[in-house]
Amino acid sequence: MTDLVTWAELGGSLAAIGGAAYARHAHPAAYWSTVGLPVSVARLLASYSSTMDACGLTVEPSRWRALAVKATTRREIRPVPPRRGMIRPTSTGLRLRLRLAPGQEPADVAASAERLRHAWGVHAVYVRDVKPGVVELRLVGFDVLRKVRMPRRTVSGPLQVPVALREDATAFVRDYRAVPHELVLGATLSGKSMFLRSLIAALAAQSVALVGIDCKRGVELAPFAPRLSGLATDPEQAAELLPVLVKEMEDRYDLIKARQGIAPGTPDEEITSDIWGLPEDERPAPIVLFVDEVAELFLVATRKEEERRDEMVTQLIRLAQLGRAAGIYLEVCGQRFGAELGKGATMLRAQLTGRVCHRVNDEASAKMALGDIAPEAVYAACSIAAELPGLAVVGDTSGGWSRIRTPYLSLADAAATCRETAHLAPDVPALTPFRPYVPPVPVKEPKPVAAPAPVTE
Repeated sequence: MTDLVTWAELGGSLAAIGGAAYARHAHPAAYWSTVGLPVSVARLLASYSSTMDACGLTVEPSRWRALAVKATTRREIRPVPPRRGMIRPTSTGLRLRLRLAPGQEPADVAASAERLRHAWGVHAVYVRDVKPGVVELRLVGFDVLRKVRMPRRTVSGPLQVPVALREDATAFVRDYRAVPHELVLGATLSGKSMFLRSLIAALAAQSVALVGIDCKRGVELAPFAPRLSGLATDPEQAAELLPVLVKEMEDRYDLIKARQGIAPGTPDEEITSDIWGLPEDERPAPIVLFVDEVAELFLVATRKEEERRDEMVTQLIRLAQLGRAAGIYLEVCGQRFGAELGKGATMLRAQLTGRVCHRVNDEASAKMALGDIAPEAVYAACSIAAELPGLAVVGDTSGGWSRIRTPYLSLADAAATCRETAHLAPDVPALTPFRPYVPPVPVKEPKPVAAPAPVTE
């Protein structure tokens, strides 16, 4: 009987260990909530002072504190770590605030983030500056980009849409008011189309005019036709659409001038206001232009096509330089975007503030996207594995960058969202000739409940 109990206890222990190992691999969120969170909290509480001392984040106590310690306890005076706030557990990790000691700065804590990660047994540690003298540590318990689950609470508003998850378990919000234009690069099957699909589906629920240029005969953007206000599927149609957008931008500048009493002859470049200063009943709807495979607009074969290309590139540059104040925003996508495309490519890229780089085929492509704003992010973009589609490195002209991953969204679900929100498409008369044709959905006749019986005399 004793042997049976011993074997039962041993088997139960092995089953618990095996179950925990399986949950850690297959269900990391559940493992963190049940096992990882208590263990990490215990490690943090038990080793906080010694870990801070080993990381060089302690300072000598003040003179009054040293005298008080000597007078009351007569123990050895030890260095003082930053004052720790309350630990707040989350579904993906922990958060706590530290009040820095005199002489410390947030960069000191950020430099020790990797040491803190190993000491407390978590996946990653991120440092955020809250206010002078206070930083927030965000401890992530597992790799949140392996299986993306968007946070329940995200920032959203006009022209603000969450489209991906950052590596620190926060949402990546595409804010067109803050970053008006963006460049999205990625090789085939890298997840670039998924990013574009999620962006369109999120914007479809807002009163925004969506316009597309898809030179792949519309295979990427045609499924979203019910929600699009304009669509060009080849360079010829794009050459007709872009001048209309430029004319719409100029008309909006005239509207701003008339409303604010600016002289009609004032150049557009000297107007510092935008459409958001207009009354709501006079404000035109914002326009987001999606350009898929931008290289198709640059490639030419004849002299006549070269002239058309130069005109389109000039119009795109004008929209990138002046479109923000008129409420026109660009989302330019492609596999490569460098000087080899032709005249104007580098100038257009310089106007695209936001950068998103998925997996690329060579280092030069990553440098095209991130080399001029965050050189250290180029190596992170080149290390993206093919087994993780949707993983990307995002940066902006401030020099900051981080890894993100777009959650999976099927084409059928995105197209259904565009059909359901088709009535939200604002009326832009200038774009009416370019509105794609949407065939009516056939209505199925209901089947009779019972088959009719023949009439007999």
